[in-house]
Order: sequence, then C-alpha cells, then structure tokens
Amino acid sequence: MKVNCLGERHNICWIAVLLGLCLIVTSLVGCESGEQLPGGGEMVLSVSSTAFQDGDRIPSKYTCQGQNISPPLAWGELPIGVRSLVLIMDDPDAPGGVFTHWVIFNIPSDSRELLEAVSTQAKLPSDALQGKNDFGRIGYDGPCPPPGSPHQYQFTLYALDQPLDLEAGAPKKQVLDAMHGHILTQGQLMGTYQR
Repeated sequence: MKVNCLGERHNICWIAVLLGLCLIVTSLVGCESGEQLPGGGEMVLSVSSTAFQDGDRIPSKYTCQGQNISPPLAWGELPIGVRSLVLIMDDPDAPGGVFTHWVIFNIPSDSRELLEAVSTQAKLPSDALQGKNDFGRIGYDGPCPPPGSPHQYQFTLYALDQPLDLEAGAPKKQVLDAMHGHILTQGQLMGTYQR
C-alpha cells in the first residue's frame, strides 16, 4: 500500500499513519502479554505444589476429610519491586457464591514457598499475617464441599509493591481493597475436590 503524505493535507495524513502504527504496536503487545490485572500487572507468576498438579484432584489429606492441613506451595522468581506477597484460596463453585478458605498476607518478598501444614496462628514466624476465612477462623481450612460434582479451588498468589497496612484476621474483602493499585503480577494454581 502506497501512502502519500506530501500533499496539502499532510498533517492529517501523518496523524493517520501514526495512529495506525500505534494500533499495530498495541495489538502486538497485547498478543505477547498475559491477562491484565486490575492493579496493572500481568498474570505471569508460576505457582505449583508437590502435592498435586494444576487442574488435578487435591489429596484428601489437605481437606476436611483428612488432616485439613495446607498443601505445600512454591512460586517462581519475582519481578523487581515486589515488597510483599498475598495468597488467597477460594472456591468459586460453592453453592452460596465464592467461598474463601485461606487468606495470608505480608508474606516476605524473599520467600519462594509455603511449607505443608502452615500454622493457624494469626502471625507467623516470617511476620506474614493470616486473615479470617469464610468458616470464621484464622488460617487454612481445606476443601469441604457438599456431596456432588467437583469444586475448583484456586490458590492465587499476588505480588505487591508494598506490604499491607492491615491487622491479622482481616477478611478477604479488606485485603483485596488494600491491594488495589499495588499488584505487580500474580499467578494461580487450581485443584479440584469432590465428596
């Protein structure tokens, strides 16, 4: 395609060419990047567990039918500027809507894992704080769905540019509100469970 921007309307022509180039660059960048987050980052952080693979069944050991302890979790390298981490585990398939099983925030940015069976103390030795789950308790409470079809359990890890100024026992809504505008990146591990 031949573009002639040397005529009388050259300013309009150059604007049109520049806008076209901007659209092309934007679409290419959009194809390369991950899902955009409300806080401005991308979903690129890898989260894994040695107990189950993404999309697989969560072993009963980590549920209300077993020991009801938290599974081991690990994540990859964090981008520059991360000052704290937040982990939220919830069940979007619960009959009454999204049900929160675990909220833990102000995880130190140099951490690369949460070991199996994290204590249910409000403040952990690492200075991470735990929030209140939808059972009304502090710490982890595993999958405990009603009998029927499998539920998905999402372990979402958020990397933030600052620690959260919240007290231990904060519910998920307060944590999400405090995180707004501070998410640099995030990742997710999903497991299923049914009774």
